[in-house]
Amino acid sequence: MDQRSNAFLETEKIGVLMRKYAVPCIISLLVAALYNIVDQIFIANADYLGSYGNAANTVVFPLTVVALAIAVMIGDGCCAFVSISLGADEKENAHRSIGNAVILCIAGSLILTALYLIFQDPILSMFGGQVNEETFRHSKEYFIYISLGIPFYMFGQALNPIIRSDGSPKFAMISTLAGAMVNIILDPIFIFVFQWGMMGAAVATVLGQVLTAVLAVWYLCHMKAVNLSRQSFRLSSRLMKKFLPLGVCSFLSQISLVAAMAAINNMIRKYGAVDAVFGQEQYAQIPMAVVGIVMKFFQIVISIAVGMAAGCIPIVGYNIGAGRKDRAKSLFTLLLISEAAVGAIALIIVECFPRQLIAIFGAANESVHYTNFAVRAFRIYLCMMIFACVNKATFIYLQSLGKALASTLLSMIREVVFGVGFALLLPLFWQLDGVLYSMPVSDILTFVLSLLVIRSTYRALSERKELAT
Repeated sequence: MDQRSNAFLETEKIGVLMRKYAVPCIISLLVAALYNIVDQIFIANADYLGSYGNAANTVVFPLTVVALAIAVMIGDGCCAFVSISLGADEKENAHRSIGNAVILCIAGSLILTALYLIFQDPILSMFGGQVNEETFRHSKEYFIYISLGIPFYMFGQALNPIIRSDGSPKFAMISTLAGAMVNIILDPIFIFVFQWGMMGAAVATVLGQVLTAVLAVWYLCHMKAVNLSRQSFRLSSRLMKKFLPLGVCSFLSQISLVAAMAAINNMIRKYGAVDAVFGQEQYAQIPMAVVGIVMKFFQIVISIAVGMAAGCIPIVGYNIGAGRKDRAKSLFTLLLISEAAVGAIALIIVECFPRQLIAIFGAANESVHYTNFAVRAFRIYLCMMIFACVNKATFIYLQSLGKALASTLLSMIREVVFGVGFALLLPLFWQLDGVLYSMPVSDILTFVLSLLVIRSTYRALSERKELAT
């Protein structure tokens, strides 16, 4: 089909396009986030798992993010490159980059699965699994089945942005939603009826991921703006060097989150052990379980922020390729306003309703220490949500402009220099509270840098517009 099937990206109103692309993308990412958080909700409310199971879920979660990081690097990079190629009427590059992305995703997922299964114990220990014996046992049970589902998970996540770049954001949303519904239906059956524990939660998750992957395969055979052939799947180093750098920001934003979570989990384990309450064996798992829950709520909010920005990638990419920098500038303004609004709503929720939030995660079955620490964690850790959302939008927008280096540097500074650095530094002075303060401090400092980037981006887009006229 002629690439002009996507020509509406250059003519439709910006607000209409943003809703059309961002809403399905947001839903897709929210559903992906719900895979893990739904497990945690059912685990928390199973009295034979409770906070031990929640802590185990927190230990394993960063390892699923590693898989996601590789998948989104391939998928988001390919999405941006395909959108720019279609806007510039370079159909050969578009279909071949998709084929290369598919091969890379399959190979990478199989390698990662093998590494997880071979080095299971040291990997879990690295992410705080040894907080106590019961938590480690649950972590191992959950991890082995999640590892077996990695190829399906990565394939579905990598293909999701590629499907959006082909002009089908609704199908991308539906495929992810279908998998999540399977998980939601099977979780209570496996956990409460069959009493399968952590294995049941993991198996329900993997079966949902399998369905999403199957739907992605079906779509590859029915693409609209791009026609795939055997030639598409011949690896090309030239194309990989073009589209992979565009996904590096997505990769680093995820993989650096893993580094931050590893630092946070180990600081929680270290300073929880010397805490008057959490130094006791029966309460040792509570800080890790609670921080994991707070991070899951953050993931839901940031999924909305990332979804809005990532949904704009095909729109920005196409208009940049078509020389319409004025439209790219207008979209940037609308995106920043929307991101700030999302952050403000999230801030109100965490500051006003932390007890209601933690109640969803089995607080009724736990000690008062569980609820009290959770209230403090929600209010401190997430107090700069507005800045966090705007920062994330800025990173991704730069990526959609093809400015991979600037996007990558900003993401690295936020997640590694600030995120990991403060997670290791602040607990030296404020123990467990230092872990909680590491998040807002990192977001404040990153926002200062983002303001400078936002200003320079506006200037660059305005200059290009004047040159074009």
